Amino acid sequence: MRREDIRPMLYRAADRLPEPDLADAAWAEAVATRRRQRRTVLIALVVVVLVALIAAIGAGVSSGNKADLTPPDTPPATPAGYVQPSGQIGGIEFWLAPPSGSERFLDRLETPLGDRLHLPDKVRALADQPIDRIAAVVLAKQGNSYQPLLLGSDSSWARADVKLVPIATGAPLSAGAVSPNGRVAAFPQPGELVTVDAGTAEVTRYPLPTRDIRSVSWLGDAERVLVGGPGVAYRVLVGEGGYGEEHLTKITGADDPQSITAPFRLESGAVLRYLVNGQWMEDSTLELPVQRWVGQTFSSVGTAARLFLADALPQVPGNVSQPQVVAAISTQRTMPSHLLVLGDPGKVSPTTPLGPADRASIRAPGCCAVLGWYDDNTVLLEVQGWVLAWDLRLGRVLRVTELAVDGLAVGPGVRP
Repeated sequence: MRREDIRPMLYRAADRLPEPDLADAAWAEAVATRRRQRRTVLIALVVVVLVALIAAIGAGVSSGNKADLTPPDTPPATPAGYVQPSGQIGGIEFWLAPPSGSERFLDRLETPLGDRLHLPDKVRALADQPIDRIAAVVLAKQGNSYQPLLLGSDSSWARADVKLVPIATGAPLSAGAVSPNGRVAAFPQPGELVTVDAGTAEVTRYPLPTRDIRSVSWLGDAERVLVGGPGVAYRVLVGEGGYGEEHLTKITGADDPQSITAPFRLESGAVLRYLVNGQWMEDSTLELPVQRWVGQTFSSVGTAARLFLADALPQVPGNVSQPQVVAAISTQRTMPSHLLVLGDPGKVSPTTPLGPADRASIRAPGCCAVLGWYDDNTVLLEVQGWVLAWDLRLGRVLRVTELAVDGLAVGPGVRP
């Protein structure tokens, strides 16, 4: 090889090699350096914070666990309109209901029942005026029989084409008459259960082995009804049910037919849970001064409510009649229960002679009962000619409607 050929060969070989991009290499090295610097600063900050925290804890321990932690100046905020409880009964906070005579001055809860519930002057047949969701059921007396009148969630009335006869306790209307979906009303009759479909006007009769039936209460599936008489009870299938299910099943009864309710019932000193086999299981115990339970138990999501007549309540001085208490008992152990005491007018005291007006305003036993729920946190109750609503979240009692009817059952359509 000649000496003069070496230089051209080296140039040709160098042309095939990639040229390094010195700018890219410099940028990459700068980015990596910056990341290392940031990581170093972050680690230093974390170390400083940890050292300061450890020093604060050590100072608190060295001063006898009295670290300089200043509590908030104000307690946690309560919802607007919240009413403080009046005390405790049996370990449960209680509220005092507004006195009798003050109902018309309470704030009103708007419902299809209107400001005053009375029998309508004119009402169309249910076949011509079907109802989507029942808000309430009342009975119109016609001679020796009764005709059901149904109020819809749109405040329209319709009459069912069926005649009901009295039962052992009088009018055949149970507070639990309306199905959970608001589609069907059920009525106790001697020796049978009668249902009325609000959407189709269909009337169905279900024979029963006993004539003395006084109470009806629906299961949550709206396909089965519990009916009760003194010491006897049955589960009646009014829907499709399961494969091979009998239309009539005898279940465990009770001396008080009104106590046959599901999924819970408040009775004696316990909360009882209904089981699918027709038995009741103790869910929890109650330490309340109950002399006697009144009416039915109505359950919402997580709470069961029923009214009881109480023995003397030293926590509520001044009552001249036997105290009546609405118990809203939580069925979820982590949530609180509530009590509402239905007291007498504030001007009445045990040592004050009672005039006729005072006597008329006293809430005597038998005047009051739970009617159901407006929503999951608001109990509806009948109180001496009024329907009131008790908001468990706020402790407030609201006016719903004045009653000009004898007997009432409410359904889910009561909430517009």
